[in-house]
Amino acid sequence: MPELHAVGVFCGSSPGHDPRNLVLAREVGAALALRGLGLVYGGGQVGLMGAVADACLDGGGSVVGVIPKALFAHEVVHPGVQELVEVATMHERKALMYDRSDAFLALPGGLGTLDELCEVATWAQLGLHAKALVLVDVDGFWDPFVEMLDRMVESGFLLPRNRALVLRAGGADEALDVLAAARPEDVPPAIGLDDR
Repeated sequence: MPELHAVGVFCGSSPGHDPRNLVLAREVGAALALRGLGLVYGGGQVGLMGAVADACLDGGGSVVGVIPKALFAHEVVHPGVQELVEVATMHERKALMYDRSDAFLALPGGLGTLDELCEVATWAQLGLHAKALVLVDVDGFWDPFVEMLDRMVESGFLLPRNRALVLRAGGADEALDVLAAARPEDVPPAIGLDDR
């Protein structure tokens, strides 16, 4: 895995109903700053996105926000980030976030979060990058997704070695420890009809 300098964080632009999600987002931002790791995220100042960015900034951390111009009317752009990159499309946003990050965390979120983490995992499976991905929650939010991954293995649609690309942690410090110890480059890419 590349040396860790910046971590991409995928999470909701909503705070969700459970206040523990906001606490988790703040803990992740603070932990990144404390460890000297930069944050790369979606650029908003609302929901979990805003909480993780605020905490990282409050801790003296470096924050890069990436946001499509078309979303400015719908998302409140964070005014305090050191670097805000405007892109034309969601595809460009994801590509730039992937390029600027050495590893990824997925906190609770909606369809956008799910899209981002699945694309990162798929690219790792195909050998397009060797960057770790960790699901982070404190309340079992990711349980149904993890169960679906396991069902894909049981049903023959996903190899166990590729299932192992999606890691999990129950808090901010544990998540960063898991990222630091991850070795996704040891997993050979799945290419061919028999490899899923």
